[in-house]
Amino acid sequence: MLILQLIFWICVVAVFHSYVLFPLILKLLCPKGNQTKYENDDEPIVSIVMSAYNEEAVIEDKINSIFKSNYPKEKIEVIIGSDCSSDNTNEIMTRLAEADSRIYFKAFDKRQGKANIINQLVNKAKGEILILSDANVMFDENTIAELIKPFSDQSIGVVDTNMINTNLKQDGISIQEKSYISREVIIKNREGCLWGSMMGPFGGCYAIRKKLYKPVPSNLLVDDFYICMMAIKQGFKAINNLEAKVYEDVSNDLGIEFRRKIRIATGNFQNLKIFSSLLVSKSRGVAFSFISHKVLRWIGPIFLILAMAVLIPLAINSTFYLILLAFYLFSFLLPIIDMILKRYELHNTIIRFFTHFYTMNLALLAGLFKAIKGVETNVWKPTQRFQ
Repeated sequence: MLILQLIFWICVVAVFHSYVLFPLILKLLCPKGNQTKYENDDEPIVSIVMSAYNEEAVIEDKINSIFKSNYPKEKIEVIIGSDCSSDNTNEIMTRLAEADSRIYFKAFDKRQGKANIINQLVNKAKGEILILSDANVMFDENTIAELIKPFSDQSIGVVDTNMINTNLKQDGISIQEKSYISREVIIKNREGCLWGSMMGPFGGCYAIRKKLYKPVPSNLLVDDFYICMMAIKQGFKAINNLEAKVYEDVSNDLGIEFRRKIRIATGNFQNLKIFSSLLVSKSRGVAFSFISHKVLRWIGPIFLILAMAVLIPLAINSTFYLILLAFYLFSFLLPIIDMILKRYELHNTIIRFFTHFYTMNLALLAGLFKAIKGVETNVWKPTQRFQ
């Protein structure tokens, strides 16, 4: 029974460390986050690179948000590739590119996936700084300038934005998703502050030195993490700048978000294989962040299943473990209760956090199986964000 108890508490500590203890350690070591005030008189040419697939609803607004920037307009170029869009994206972008020489647009006649499109577009970029962004992520007037400022420090290779989610709704998971993303922003900001080891940017918008960009493998499903970790592997720092704000509608539909998280989880395990050497990196901050923030979380479903498996026999002869088992089983019922309440248009935020947590872990488990099976292409249908 001692071995079963040991297994159970290892599982508990592993999950607790990733979700609770590690963020607390970061808070203790860097309570105010990255307070560095970056000043950069140099204003280099910036290349904003995007892959677009059926983005007619947002693409023109995105272009407008870019050129409303207070960054010198003559130092901004926009490079967009349409991944065989079947809506009016090509027509809109052709019109915009013809009217503005700062915009380069190419319509690809075969779907290739975001990463493959970006790989090709980067070769067209004139700027020494690349801003990789999604069509539905909007800039404010300071976004570009704030992304560029930290590059005055020559040791910094990647700068992430502060993703601000909008269009929150009570009837879905948008509140829980926003809470999760906001928490991740803080964690990544502190990782960057302490060790320059931000564990991947939010793929919606981040900047990287062009010289550090390495082509993404054609079958990789999570390109942003790969691009960032390759920069770290080359000895450069990755940070988050909270002053570089961008705006995106947060997902509200559980089913859509579940499918998206399966794709991301699959890509995460692909990246784990690629960057496994960083688990024993000479940089203790990189290894500690990678294990604590990412790896333990990615394999969290295994810990949850294993904890349940050993808790059942432990509960037979122990009132303490029987109580723990009862609470554990009850937590599994909460998503079902949430579904029932939702039918009657009743929404409990706390219960829905359990729904979000278990759904996320189920997606991680599904992603693990898909990664083991193998991925042949990185082409996917983008999540509907504007709801």
